[in-house]
Amino acid sequence: MKRKTFVLFPSLGVGHLNPMVELAKHLRRHGLGVVVAVIDPRDDDATSGDAVARLAAANPSVTFRILPAPATASPDPGAHRVRRSLDTLRLANPVLLEFLRSLPAAVDALLLDMFCVDALDVAAELAIPAYFFFPSPASALAVFPPPPDKESETTKIRLYQFKRMMEGKGVLVNSFDWLEPKALKALAAGVCVPDKPNPRVYCIGPLVDAGNKVGISGAERHPCLVWLDAQPRRSVVFLCFGSQGAFPAAQLKEIARGLESSGHRFLWVVRSPPEEQTTSPEPDLERLLPAGFLERTKDTGMVVKNWAPQAEVVQHEAVGVFVTHCGWNSTLEAIMSALPMICWPLYAEQAMNKVIMVEEMRIAVSLDGYEEGGLVKAEEVEAKVRLVMETEEGRKLREKLVETRDMALDAVKEGGSSEVAFDEFMRDLEKSSLENGVCS
Repeated sequence: MKRKTFVLFPSLGVGHLNPMVELAKHLRRHGLGVVVAVIDPRDDDATSGDAVARLAAANPSVTFRILPAPATASPDPGAHRVRRSLDTLRLANPVLLEFLRSLPAAVDALLLDMFCVDALDVAAELAIPAYFFFPSPASALAVFPPPPDKESETTKIRLYQFKRMMEGKGVLVNSFDWLEPKALKALAAGVCVPDKPNPRVYCIGPLVDAGNKVGISGAERHPCLVWLDAQPRRSVVFLCFGSQGAFPAAQLKEIARGLESSGHRFLWVVRSPPEEQTTSPEPDLERLLPAGFLERTKDTGMVVKNWAPQAEVVQHEAVGVFVTHCGWNSTLEAIMSALPMICWPLYAEQAMNKVIMVEEMRIAVSLDGYEEGGLVKAEEVEAKVRLVMETEEGRKLREKLVETRDMALDAVKEGGSSEVAFDEFMRDLEKSSLENGVCS
């Protein structure tokens, strides 16, 4: 029997590319052939050739291909951001079709990002089974599509997106059974979309970045990791808000005052305010933060400009709590490190993730004041940091994270629920291939 080959097709943006690469690594660990095909639109640097080159260098067993967006791909610049992404990906169908036809070996399955719904047309033309990879929690999948709201462009986009996802052979979800039993029960019973057959859901996670284990000397590691080495165990508050997380100057000052008042050590990733991203991509910390803040906190805190190696940071024993935007990649990384979280959702489905994390999973607490663009006050930042780091409630939260981490490890070990789900996916794919007369 020949080795099966999968083509993975991520959406635009590093937040979707990274989990797709984790899926590619998972497939390779099972001895499967993998090609990651990335559309590289000229107006989006998140999936640039440089970014893919770095991932390719870090994962030599995975084949990466950058597919140029066609000349006709020029979505309306005034349209909603998600609409522009969907338009770009749809207009790239001819490029994807040509690429798949050019491959020397037959493709056994096309694994699509949740936004690449129009690539289903390419899969149908070539008679390739198409599955979706859902990098968000299963609970978010279960509550979509949202109630109709004809005034909302976002709702119209989501309705179209999830309607088309129903055409896939199945959905691979980056989660695990123990974490989301209610949502998975509803999805399996077909109650989420009761008027038509539902594609099967396979929870195969958590698939997370294990971090760079190669560098061991200070010269080979990010300076923030060297700084963390000198801090006491579980003493540091880590603040990082994803690839697009940025705050206005007034909010940055409130965060700074809250951290300083808490008295706890901190590692904080700061970006320029949204309105300054183009003109000042590197933040002016002296101007943006309160006067004297950096000098007063130089012995207890570290502020990093733009980026830190999050996967390595959350695994570091010095980190005691993670203030996060609730992106699902970040959440899973924290779970795998048994790291309590303070939720500060910013965009996309993160507000929904926050509700799931705080009320359903009980692995986080939430900040108050951010709703509808409000300002989170310094007193609130200080209070929630102290709650997690100093109180009995924080101790119980940490115990819950240890339990959740242990169940996640059980899910991905041999015979665990996620490995069983992956085996079922492979059997279903083989059955589908045989029914279609495709020999493997």
